Amino acid sequence: MRIVGLIVVLLASLVSAFADDQHTRLDALRAEANEAVYNLDYEGARSRCRKMIDVAPDHPAGPQCYASSLWVEQLNRDWAAKATLYNDNASDAQTRVDRKQADEFRRWTRQAKQLSEARLRKDPKDVEALYFLGAAEGVESAFAAGVERKFMAAFRSGKDAVERHRAVLKLEPEFRDAELTIGLMNYVVGSLPLPTKMLAATMGVRGSKKRGLEALERVAAEGKWARDVARVVLVDLYKREKRWEDSFKVARALAEKYPRNYLFKLQMADALTSQILTLRKAKKPVTTEEKDLNNIFTSLLRDKTLDASTRDLVNLRWNAARQQLKT
Repeated sequence: MRIVGLIVVLLASLVSAFADDQHTRLDALRAEANEAVYNLDYEGARSRCRKMIDVAPDHPAGPQCYASSLWVEQLNRDWAAKATLYNDNASDAQTRVDRKQADEFRRWTRQAKQLSEARLRKDPKDVEALYFLGAAEGVESAFAAGVERKFMAAFRSGKDAVERHRAVLKLEPEFRDAELTIGLMNYVVGSLPLPTKMLAATMGVRGSKKRGLEALERVAAEGKWARDVARVVLVDLYKREKRWEDSFKVARALAEKYPRNYLFKLQMADALTSQILTLRKAKKPVTTEEKDLNNIFTSLLRDKTLDASTRDLVNLRWNAARQQLKT
């Protein structure tokens, strides 16, 4: 009996060690995928996501990672989508949706949700499964709104994601990444016109821009995997709130962390341009800001890694900034 007991203990130890090793490898690959996607290396990101699926085929992290990389690539594909990242004037532009990629995106989000739901059937309090189910629904919402311009579908998926992540926070109150979808939904609903906000309230959805920003700021400061997503969102939301300096600081931190992502530098330039106009109206000095703005565009145009179309985009944005500052 002692031998049997020792064998059981040994097997349990081996299973635990295997699970720990699998989790460590998943985390390492996930970090590499995030690094690649924020540096605009989408295929590099997806190769890491595929490795995640090989390492843990029953885990939702790999499919959710793959879907996220497809969403970011689609969002950055054409000029209109690129402009919406740092220019509110282009926010109504229509994105040309790559239907093949959209179908692939749905396949991966569906797989992420199915794997999460399978784990939840075994354990309804599986925090990780709840989180990934909400994350898959959250990226579905972002894709529907930002790429396909299907706002009701985006609202439904976003509402589901919020419910999952609220459940996560009930089980683990310090799970900061789960606050991302909740904070964003709070801000979006809090920004709606009063009649639309009242309609959302009848569906059990209420919002507050203040609470939304506070939640996103917590994720940006204390989150693990969602920290940089929260920062990307805050760059745009700070601009909407006319908090130009805050937008510039967050974009600069992202640009320093991901030097191959020229979009973060363009976001810095956009925030600086608006900040200069605000300072001028207040009769305050703008010499430092003007110098910084010039340095951003000059360094981008000297960057030999940028292709011709990207250089054209940089020139276009620099000319637009000059025009704004002439008025």
